[in-house]
Amino acid sequence: MTDFGPSLIPLPRRVEGIPSADGVGVLDEYTAVNAGPGTEGVARWLRATVGAATGLPLPDGDGDEHHDTIVLRVCPEAARELGPEGYRFRSEGDGVAIDGGGAAGVFRGAQTFRQLLGPEAFRRAPVTGKREWAVPVTTIEDAPRFAWRGVLLDVARHFLPKDGVLRYLDLLAAHKLNVLHLHLTDDQGWRIEILRHPRLTEAGAWRARTKLGHRASPLWDERPHGGYYTQDDIREIVAYAAERHITVVPEIDVPGHSQAAIAAYPWLGNTDVTGTAAPEVWDTWGVSPNVLAPSDRTLAFYEDVLTEVLELFPSPFVHIGGDECPKDQWRASPAAQARIRELGLAGEDELQSWFVRHFDRWLAERGRRLIGWDEILEGGLLEGGLTEGAAVSSWRGYAGGIAAARAGHDVVMCPEQHVYLDHRQAAGTDEPVPIGHVRTLEDVYRFDPVPPGLGEAGAARVLGAQANLWSEVTENQQRLDYQAFPRLAAFAEAVWSHLPAPAERDYPAFERRMTAHYARLDALGVDYRPPGGPRPWQRRPGVLGRPIEGAPPIV
Repeated sequence: MTDFGPSLIPLPRRVEGIPSADGVGVLDEYTAVNAGPGTEGVARWLRATVGAATGLPLPDGDGDEHHDTIVLRVCPEAARELGPEGYRFRSEGDGVAIDGGGAAGVFRGAQTFRQLLGPEAFRRAPVTGKREWAVPVTTIEDAPRFAWRGVLLDVARHFLPKDGVLRYLDLLAAHKLNVLHLHLTDDQGWRIEILRHPRLTEAGAWRARTKLGHRASPLWDERPHGGYYTQDDIREIVAYAAERHITVVPEIDVPGHSQAAIAAYPWLGNTDVTGTAAPEVWDTWGVSPNVLAPSDRTLAFYEDVLTEVLELFPSPFVHIGGDECPKDQWRASPAAQARIRELGLAGEDELQSWFVRHFDRWLAERGRRLIGWDEILEGGLLEGGLTEGAAVSSWRGYAGGIAAARAGHDVVMCPEQHVYLDHRQAAGTDEPVPIGHVRTLEDVYRFDPVPPGLGEAGAARVLGAQANLWSEVTENQQRLDYQAFPRLAAFAEAVWSHLPAPAERDYPAFERRMTAHYARLDALGVDYRPPGGPRPWQRRPGVLGRPIEGAPPIV
């Protein structure tokens, strides 16, 4: 293949014919878009992106008055053979046809079309004077391996303004990713407006200062930090994502990681241990000891929160966290101990499970599905405590996901040893704020969401995978870009493409395709890590990280 075919990322399932740079000039001032029923949104996206980059109008048309046409169709045959996100792309002398199993499939095919036009098609306005754009003569058939191809953005530790979220949705779409997991609440900030409880953002969205680097660092940014999304901001984010066939999954963390909420409403905490004074929104990293009180009033408060969340997010899944909940306050709290006795629980671990179980059932009654970190499997929940529809995000390795899948629950694999993109990308002293084990571009490329030995039935429970971008040390868009890219491109291929086993994957070929992809990222304005290492302005000399030496344990 020439530069066109091999440069596609993620790699398509099948390319028929040999794409050639001597393609037919399909795009010009006469090229029309014929959008079949259900594809009108894809046509709008084409005009807003490809049209803007090329300077071509791409008007509506049926081809009769135009010598070239881009035909967009939802095709029942493609749906049967390739699924709703599958597509067939065909470029011939008289134009381009994209047949999708659904509107999402047509949209994924349009992303491939954009890549075939070259990196200039990723800019926001024309940079060349050409009025005719070559498209290679080829046929591509493609469909994703996994239904859940996600990215977590942690907007709680460092707030990412709305425009940054919209930009990341475009970047996800360009890589055929289809889930944005928004980590909206944590000890360090509450980021979503809740009308019933306004102090969650009035007080909980702001902290007085911020730790710079790892929590052991002596450095502080003494400026206040914060921000939140209004409900209209959330509606805009969700609508923008839907136009790109991306589902936005909200996360509201309970019962741990809740100090920002307790700072806004102190009675949510264990006041018989801590007193009634409000704690500050946390300004450092790690796991806060301040957790929610196991009271009916707390449950009702979070039912209020989730009622508004359900009104804003149509996602079938709602993430409730459920991870890293210290039990010291509950052990010391007479009220918590009385609750344990009242409920007939064995101890504090089962009290955490009681929290999770309550919201699992509450969401199920409203037609939604709970998803939580793999700690929700503890305290007896795996043994019949979770509803059938509950799912697990397996972050501490594969083990939690394996246990959940074997118990009949759906799983999203996001093991920190593989796909925590806040972890450092190389050894040595140049990596900015080095966290965790080294996870190179090749390491991410060889990630497989289905661990060996899971079995056919268990593998069928793996919805897919997610790359997580935690933001303790990614304080702005530039840092986020550096940690995400180019590794997110490798992750996208690992979850979309039907690749061989990890050890058998052709990483040198992927590297060659990345050469073209870097030019696309440049056109998009992504401040990625270059293959040779960070640029001088990407380094953070003197800001302490927490590097861990050696290969990560695969558990």
